[in-house]
Amino acid sequence: MKALILSIGDELLIGQTVNTNASYIADKLTEAGADVKKVVTVGDELDEIVTDIKAGLKNYDIVIATGGLGPTHDDITREAVLKAFDTRLVLSETVLEDIRERFRKYNRQMSPVNESQAMVPETAEVIRNEAGTAPGFWIEQNKKYFACMPGVPHEMKLMMDNFIIPKIRSLKKSGGTVSKRLNLLTTGIPESTLYQRLIPLEEIIEDAKLAFLPNVYGVKMRITATGANEADADEKLIRIEQRMRSVVGRFIYSRAEEELSVVLGRLLKERTLTISVAESCTGGLICDEITNISGSSKYFERGIIAYSNAAKVEILHVDEDLIAAKGAVSEECCAEMAKGVRAISGTDLGLSITGILGPTGATTTKPVGLTYIGIADSEKVVVKKFNFADNRINNKKRATHAALELVRRFLLGIQIEP
Repeated sequence: MKALILSIGDELLIGQTVNTNASYIADKLTEAGADVKKVVTVGDELDEIVTDIKAGLKNYDIVIATGGLGPTHDDITREAVLKAFDTRLVLSETVLEDIRERFRKYNRQMSPVNESQAMVPETAEVIRNEAGTAPGFWIEQNKKYFACMPGVPHEMKLMMDNFIIPKIRSLKKSGGTVSKRLNLLTTGIPESTLYQRLIPLEEIIEDAKLAFLPNVYGVKMRITATGANEADADEKLIRIEQRMRSVVGRFIYSRAEEELSVVLGRLLKERTLTISVAESCTGGLICDEITNISGSSKYFERGIIAYSNAAKVEILHVDEDLIAAKGAVSEECCAEMAKGVRAISGTDLGLSITGILGPTGATTTKPVGLTYIGIADSEKVVVKKFNFADNRINNKKRATHAALELVRRFLLGIQIEP
């Protein structure tokens, strides 16, 4: 089924709002087996919205629209839907009660303009709004399907997940092939090297599609397989994943879009291990990532931002003479930081990081991007050297991700090169 995403709103055209809705919708549609062909953005112009709706339904099987369903004068999407489908508004008692209940819940006075949101296109099936007042619409006409949702992201996501995606999945089951997708997230290996290791590609992926999607943290490999049914497509994905893991498995940290902090947290809980962190150059970002996960208190004991040399000496007990001889950004200092934070915290593991993230602070022997990350347990200390680029913020993000990945590999017994 070919799909078009229609994003409505002047704020999108002028760059005032980033169109994250289209990205989310496209991802969910693809996951459900729809073939997203185009994303169109249109301003708050009635005739242009009508034209795009009609053109979309002429050329595609599914049109998903967002935006312009609010209660103010510039919200004209509902009117455009009336014109495009030659229908009229009728009162939905269900929507009206939903709106009343929402105002009662928050002890607020309901205004007439909110009541008007209970007027919906007569030909539409209502998509109830669990997080707001504007309902969505689902219209089926001549084996074409149109959905319209509010532009507020959390309202849209609930409608996509609870109504639209189940609808599309049921339509897909009525016949034809089924496409399934799997994302394998990798880190610590460049895109070109990853691709080179998977050659000959045809022997690994069969007739499936494989996309390499690099970002600041690593490379996502998106595999799309088509089968006669869901089981057939799933079996194909499993075969392909097994072949890929046999070649680049140690670089794959997730197969379910899980953040690395989630993966690491699960490993620490499974092994009933605790960890403490000593950060210098990342300024607390590692601890932030770890504690973003609910339940992290079961394995995270403390984090120390030892930014200055004095803090490294006074808090982590790094030898002052060692810093004078080797420098704060050195393998030796990083090792002492990892051992120090573990010792004062009484944790199973100590993680440390020190580096020059730029754009200043470099020397002839220690360039911008030079970073050391260390991990210590009761038996040994492992320190790995990294050379990141010259963008300070990206370096902080990459260094944080690299630190979490170092712990993951350490726990799984994956070889860590110096």
